[in-house]
Amino acid sequence: MSEPIVQVNNLVRTFGDVRAVDGVSFNIEAGQVVGFIGENGAGKTTTMRMMVTLDLPNEGNIKVCGFDTVNHPNEVRKKVGWMPDSYGAYDSMDVWEYMDFFGRAYGYSGKELDLRVGEVMEFTELNPLKDRPVKHLSKGQKQRLCLARTLVPDPEVLVLDEPAAGLDPRARIDVKNLVRVLAEEKKTLFISSHILSELEQMCDALLFINKGRIVHQGSSDSLKGKEGETAHLRIRFSREVDLREWCSFQQGVEFLEQDKAGARVRIENATLDSLHALLKKLIEQDLPVCGYFREEVRLEDAFVDLLNTTEGKA
Repeated sequence: MSEPIVQVNNLVRTFGDVRAVDGVSFNIEAGQVVGFIGENGAGKTTTMRMMVTLDLPNEGNIKVCGFDTVNHPNEVRKKVGWMPDSYGAYDSMDVWEYMDFFGRAYGYSGKELDLRVGEVMEFTELNPLKDRPVKHLSKGQKQRLCLARTLVPDPEVLVLDEPAAGLDPRARIDVKNLVRVLAEEKKTLFISSHILSELEQMCDALLFINKGRIVHQGSSDSLKGKEGETAHLRIRFSREVDLREWCSFQQGVEFLEQDKAGARVRIENATLDSLHALLKKLIEQDLPVCGYFREEVRLEDAFVDLLNTTEGKA
């Protein structure tokens, strides 16, 4: 069995008295798409910068394609494509000049340069924009341009920091489609994002980091828990009802959100009998229930639950 393409072992990075990354370990298999999730300041970008040789750990080590990021940074850079959350756009260039510049920086020249830049621009659908000044691109177009420059050397591993941040719905779909195609081409992708629902759709596995430590690694289903542990219910009413106060008097029932049609609540240690009993109680107390159904736990809710549980144990 081959080694993981990325191996992160007991990684520590401190800034003064702050342990931004605190003993992080994980592996990524070749061809996986892994989502990296955490609140602002949790240690995501610091971890990613160390993975792509832009920062050095105080302790621990990282290997990418078998090369140590500290001892063999140039070898790692040949294997990794890095798309930061903010980047120089070189506004005075047009799109083709920008791509040509980075192609030359990666060592391409002549016909090979034109061929490679043309392939990447076609893949990222930038050819219609090739003569447009970079400063006149939309946010989504600039994101595609940054991804395109990252793809020029055909890296085995792509590390993408918030690639869909600040994009409109159409641009997010474009980014998601590009990620899907890259995954089909067996690229290994490590993606941080705050758009958890989209990560769930794109990723094979998820890593959750909180205060510099990994608190979950696995699929979204493993995070959401098993049947019978926690249930999220959607309750609809025939007229507007504020369920917040009612929930505060019910043991094991947590109010989540309210809208004009009803409310969402979380039931701890839910069984079929306990769900039936809750519905009966709602009806007996003359609440105008017209709909009552269990819904899948959303990744955002599971993430908040995980943070609450983790911090409660700290």
